[in-house]
Amino acid sequence: MGRIRLHIRVSGKKCWTLFDTGARSTYIVPEVASLLGTSMKLTKPILASFGGSVQQVKETALLEATVEKRWISTHARVVKEIGKDEEGKRIEVLIGALAMQEWGIRPIPDAEKLDLSHYTKDFVEY
Repeated sequence: MGRIRLHIRVSGKKCWTLFDTGARSTYIVPEVASLLGTSMKLTKPILASFGGSVQQVKETALLEATVEKRWISTHARVVKEIGKDEEGKRIEVLIGALAMQEWGIRPIPDAEKLDLSHYTKDFVEY
């Protein structure tokens, strides 16, 4: 598993972000969702577990962000709290494995940085 922590920009605001290959989906807190203007209520809540606590996801949003000067967009689930990192800093965005795979983002845990050499600029679908 790879986990990297750094700031990304969402609508010009710096947001503390955890890139976690152990998480499948992407999550944001309500403060980040309010910056987007693309959130919508779900017709049926789903459950998400963070560090042993289970939360209901009742809202989703299209997250558009800048990661190390590269633009990404992905589906994000809105949760009340993601949690705190190892240093006690509140995580505002959790980028999961699906978004990292889609955008060619690879964590390098030993160097505590991201490899964006495979960043996706074009999507070719068959």
